[in-house]
Amino acid sequence: MAATILFDTHAYVKKLKEAGASEKQAEVHAQALADLVNDKLATKQDLRELELRMTVRLGAIVTVGIGVVAVLVKIL
Repeated sequence: MAATILFDTHAYVKKLKEAGASEKQAEVHAQALADLVNDKLATKQDLRELELRMTVRLGAIVTVGIGVVAVLVKIL
């Protein structure tokens, strides 16, 4: 389950307008940034879940490798 990242687009638009951007430019920029934050940014929880999956996968690979070596030692 991915965590939600809050991004205040209204405040961001306000800051861009204060800096001289047009309202349309500010709104488009804020929406693009909000989309990026909500769709592409990894949270700490995402990274923890990835680390767990990688650890489990590595454990499985090591276990299979040890099994293969044990079988080869018995055969040879």
